[in-house]
Amino acid sequence: MYRNCRKTFTFSLRLYSTAPTEKPSLKLVAELRKRTEVSITKAREALSASNNDVSAALEWLQKDLITSGAKKAAKLGGRPTPEGLISVSVLSRGGESHIAGVRAAMIELNCETDFVGRNELFGRLAADIAHTAAYISDHTGSAIAFNRAFPLDVLKDAPLLSQLNPTAPPTGTVGSSIRDMISKVGENISLRRALTVVENPPLPNSDVALRLGSYVHDFKIGSLALLALKSRGISSSLTSNAFRERLEFLERALARQILGFETTSVNSSEDQTSLYNQPFMMFSREMDSPLVGEVLRSWSEKEGLLKESPDGGVAVLDFAKWRVGETLVE
Repeated sequence: MYRNCRKTFTFSLRLYSTAPTEKPSLKLVAELRKRTEVSITKAREALSASNNDVSAALEWLQKDLITSGAKKAAKLGGRPTPEGLISVSVLSRGGESHIAGVRAAMIELNCETDFVGRNELFGRLAADIAHTAAYISDHTGSAIAFNRAFPLDVLKDAPLLSQLNPTAPPTGTVGSSIRDMISKVGENISLRRALTVVENPPLPNSDVALRLGSYVHDFKIGSLALLALKSRGISSSLTSNAFRERLEFLERALARQILGFETTSVNSSEDQTSLYNQPFMMFSREMDSPLVGEVLRSWSEKEGLLKESPDGGVAVLDFAKWRVGETLVE
C-alpha cells in the first residue's frame, strides 16, 4: 500500500511540475538580433529570461544595457580616446532659393582604437549626433563665425535623432546612446567637440544669398565653408538647375581646398596660408587664374554675377577645419 501511495505521489508531481523553458529557436534569436543588433549570446540570454517572448526580451535587453552600460562607462571612463572620426550633417546648404538659410553641424566623436572608429555602429552614432546638433541649434543673432562651440552638456541631454530615419521617435538621449555604445564595443567613447552653423535667410528683397560647402576625408578631417553670393539677379540664377550644379561643385572644391592646405584664414594679403592666396588646385586646369581669390572673381564674372553688381560675386565668409585628435586652441 505504501508503494502504491508513493507511486501516485510521484506521478502527481510530474503532472503539476512546471516544464523548463524551451531553448530559444534560431528564428527568435535572429529576429531579436535584427531589432537590437546584440550578440547571439546576449539574445539567447534575453529570450531565456523572458520565456521566449520577444517583446519582454526587448525590455530585458534595455534594462540590461542601462545597467551594464553604466558600469562599463564608469570602468572605462579614464581611458584615453585618441581615435575616432569627424562627422558633418548639413540640413540646408542654402536651398534652391536666395531666401533659404543654412543649417549644419560638425562633431568629433572619439574612441580608443581605429578598429572601433571604423565600426559601422560607431559611425552611425556619430552621424546621428551631428544630425541632432544641427537640428536643435538656434540662430544666435550674433555675427557669423565658426568658432562658437555648441555646448556639449546641452547636446548630451538632447534626444538622439536618427539621420537615416528622421521621423523615428528617439529611444534615448545623446549621452545615454554614447553610454550604450560603450557597453556594446567595450571601449571608452567621448564626445570631444561640436559646432553648429545656423544662419537665417536674408530678407526677401536682398541681393545676397548664403550657401554652405562641406567635405570630409576618410572620416578623419572635415571642413565647413560659409559662402555669400551677391548679385541683383541671384534669385533668378538660383532657379537654374545648371547654375546650382556648378555652384555645388565650387562649394565642394573650396571645402576640399581648405583641407588640402594649411589654411588659417580667409583673406589676408600678408598671410600665405590665407585661402585666397593659395593656388586653387581643383580649378587649375580650367582657369588661368592660379589663386583662389582670382578664381572666385573669374567664376563670378563667368556666371554673370558682376553684370549689375560690380562689387558682388561669390565670397567665402568663414570656415572651420577639424582633424581627429588635434590640439584644441582655447
